[in-house]
Amino acid sequence: MLDPDKIKNVRIAACDLNGQMRGKILPKFEEKKFNDGSIRMPLSALNVDVFGADIENSPLVFETGDQDGLLKSTHRGAIPIPWLKNPTALVPMSMFMETGMPFEGDPRYALERILKNYETKGLKVLAATEMEFHLIDESKNSILPPINPISKKRLSTPDILGISELDCFEDFFTDLQDSCEQMGINVQSIISESGCGQFEVTLKHCEALKASDDAWLFKSLAKGLARKHGMAATFMAKPYLQDAGNGMHIHFSILNLDGDNIFDNKTNEGSEVLRWAVAGCLKGLRGSTLIFAPFGNSYKRFVKNAHAPTSAQWGYENRTTAIRIPGGDFASKRIEHRVAGGDTNPYLAMAVVLGSALLGIENKLKPARPVSNNGYSNRAEELAESWKEAIDCFENDPFIKKIFSNQLIDNLVRTKRQELSEFKKIVSSKHWKYYVAAI
Repeated sequence: MLDPDKIKNVRIAACDLNGQMRGKILPKFEEKKFNDGSIRMPLSALNVDVFGADIENSPLVFETGDQDGLLKSTHRGAIPIPWLKNPTALVPMSMFMETGMPFEGDPRYALERILKNYETKGLKVLAATEMEFHLIDESKNSILPPINPISKKRLSTPDILGISELDCFEDFFTDLQDSCEQMGINVQSIISESGCGQFEVTLKHCEALKASDDAWLFKSLAKGLARKHGMAATFMAKPYLQDAGNGMHIHFSILNLDGDNIFDNKTNEGSEVLRWAVAGCLKGLRGSTLIFAPFGNSYKRFVKNAHAPTSAQWGYENRTTAIRIPGGDFASKRIEHRVAGGDTNPYLAMAVVLGSALLGIENKLKPARPVSNNGYSNRAEELAESWKEAIDCFENDPFIKKIFSNQLIDNLVRTKRQELSEFKKIVSSKHWKYYVAAI
């Protein structure tokens, strides 16, 4: 529990289009200010590029006088920031217009819009994320695996599901679990993944908005605690070309007003509604590639036979497909969306996945037959193959226009085109510095 009398300062922050925190430090804890709209910040602050710069020619900047929006606390309220030295609170915020209406360019609101559509149909979404990241050493002016705290030697091999590697980083992971508990992030499991120095933290199922809040907060927490322990953490999609990439898998199920899972029909195959939702997710894949792969580095993860899906396929218990239906008891029947990289904005990723699924349900779309073999060996619609292609697809895809507001689409396209242009000016061997700093 937070003790306001012990709080040295307060950070208020909203999520920008790249999933980064944008906000201010307040000198004291004034709970009333968190909700009365008296905290102001330019609307354009949620639409800066990965370098933290304004978007050139953005209508949010000079064209409209770079006007302010109003920041109001989300339902989460004030939470501790465990990685800082002094007692500090974080208050997650959402952006509103002067009129009191939500700001269409706020990624969190993009998800709220989708979830309201579910609510009008008497439906509620439960979701969870699997957060993959690498612990790294960047002190040598390059990305290197971390030093084993016990042996004092640098990691050199993967340790898939190995307990010994988790034990080596016991202090970090104990601190991570304790900090998650303080912040209200519910951890289900922690494992050593298939890359060198790569780990995965699975967060527990909860309502979809909270699941996205948890994922957003977890990324800052993991990065902050890694620094505290003398390392760095990165959610880059592909830190090392010859090693495993980082994903953020999304699991979700849908409940009706009675609390029943509408994907469950007491069979292994699941209900017809599940298949409609799958078809929607598949139909939305190519157009939403930019959400799942928001940076140039993201496209290095999409390699066949490397555990990252590259085409619009689905299957039961099949990890070579973009959409997987996990096994387990019928009541827990769910969809696993496996496309997003660790560098995605959790709110936008959740919004496009759930928005696509709802469109599939509303239109009773039917998917192709599920894949039972190696999905990489089949022919199917591919994801956008490059950052530029993904930007163009996102801008023009009619399916995407049914999910996101015109303003958010325009803002994101302008942002990504500016980033694409700026990265072309930087020697490719130096790109990692900007990704590690921001993602």
